[in-house]
Amino acid sequence: MPQTIALVDDDRNILTSVSIALEAEGFEVRTYADGDEALRGMTAKPVDLAVLDIKMPRMDGMELLSRLRQVSGLPIIFLTSKDDEVDEVLGLRMGADDYIKKPFSQRLLIERIRALLRREQMRQDKTGGEPSAVITRGDLVLDPARHACTWKGQTIELTVTEFLLVKALAVRPGHVKSRDQLMDAAYGEHIYVDDRTIDSHIKRLRKKFKAIDDDFGQIETLYGVGYRYRDA
Repeated sequence: MPQTIALVDDDRNILTSVSIALEAEGFEVRTYADGDEALRGMTAKPVDLAVLDIKMPRMDGMELLSRLRQVSGLPIIFLTSKDDEVDEVLGLRMGADDYIKKPFSQRLLIERIRALLRREQMRQDKTGGEPSAVITRGDLVLDPARHACTWKGQTIELTVTEFLLVKALAVRPGHVKSRDQLMDAAYGEHIYVDDRTIDSHIKRLRKKFKAIDDDFGQIETLYGVGYRYRDA
């Protein structure tokens, strides 16, 4: 069955042109003109990935992202205006997986969509195949097969990107991972994102762990170098 993409934007020209491009690539597309309509539609009929504009009437992209993250870890890409750097960073901290600035190349958007869907498919394939080894690092437990993360026995809901970043760091405690290495781990070698994207994801991760444990400090920053998971 074709994978389903939700496209949410109040610009009818973008809805029309991008949906045509995605359908030509074999995707099923559901379009929504505002966040409130999209939330109701995606709640009734879940999709495989969502592309959200930030500035929309009735319910903007930030609120829609927040509402979706309460119930789903589906991959989400933000569309942002070229001057909305604050919105980009805030969106990533809230749990978006990627962002693309307007005006954007439809080919770039399609490649980003395919990359995120491949990642999600690989995770699901592992669940149906041989069980992946559970990673335990002190109070941290990662179960890749179930996309499950716990800290001190409490569940932490992570997006696909966040889970892959924690896993990349926790696999080798004490070893520094550069931002480029973390980009490859989270996005794959053929998708480029800038340093700010990785930094925003790390900040979001820390916030999620600190919500459970205010003393959490396992993810360390080495300024000018990268990040590492602290040895127990």
